Amino acid sequence: MKSNILIVEDHELTRFGLKTAFEACDFIEKIYEAESAEKGIDIASSNEINLIIMDLGLPGMNGIQATKEIKDLNKDIKIVVLTSHNDEQEVLNSLKAGANAYCSKEINPKRLIQVVQSVLDGAAWFDPSISHIVLEAATKSQSSGSSKPEKNYGLTSRETQILKLITEGYSNIEIAKELFVSINTTKAHVASILQKLEVDDRLQAALKALKERLV
Repeated sequence: MKSNILIVEDHELTRFGLKTAFEACDFIEKIYEAESAEKGIDIASSNEINLIIMDLGLPGMNGIQATKEIKDLNKDIKIVVLTSHNDEQEVLNSLKAGANAYCSKEINPKRLIQVVQSVLDGAAWFDPSISHIVLEAATKSQSSGSSKPEKNYGLTSRETQILKLITEGYSNIEIAKELFVSINTTKAHVASILQKLEVDDRLQAALKALKERLV
């Protein structure tokens, strides 16, 4: 099934380049454009959008606040943050707002397309340059003297195995191939994991798994 994407970027040349790259993708149905966060929110609220490529440095409302408002509007919309900065607080605020991926603007267009595909399939992705920030944020509140999980949340051994793959950035399709099970079986396990961990998405599940040493 093809997806609709929205590019929120105030620089016209960058927006044009992104649109041109994704127009050649056979998994994209329609591409929407917005030069501001406000317009992006308006488009997201009035159209069926599956994924948003969100610039953080927007005029007026910034991309972090826009991400939060769009996620409050529809938590199923995937958001790929695109930025020229790797500021630690900016990274953490983006994740807190609900971003599914965090990419540097230096990313190769072909790699960005791969990231978008994997995020649409349910994976989370972080630019390697900020991975340490994500891991530190996930683990800093752990008890340094404890190596055991505080709670296992009733996860089965298979669910724990799948949760570990989720923390490693595997998509549903990749998990299915790795474990030699159907995609529907994988989706059912993931849904059960999210319910047991009491989280809304895979990113929250991955962060909770790392923070509480569940994998």
